[in-house]
Amino acid sequence: MGLFGKEEPETATVVGKAFNCLACGNAGFWRREAQLHTMLATFFRLEWANQSAICLVCANCGYIHWFLPD
Repeated sequence: MGLFGKEEPETATVVGKAFNCLACGNAGFWRREAQLHTMLATFFRLEWANQSAICLVCANCGYIHWFLPD
């Protein structure tokens, strides 16, 4: 079993083009979302209101590529 429960990594496209890992050149990724925290929201315990980012985790080297959604 792979990272985050998926069997096989998937290819990804960014801005309409095939995307490869910036560290190792691999084309297989696991996709997940990660919440972005700010000091103010954390201070008031409102982390749930923060924006999320899309993360592509390289299946070969583990490098995490972060993208803000449109």
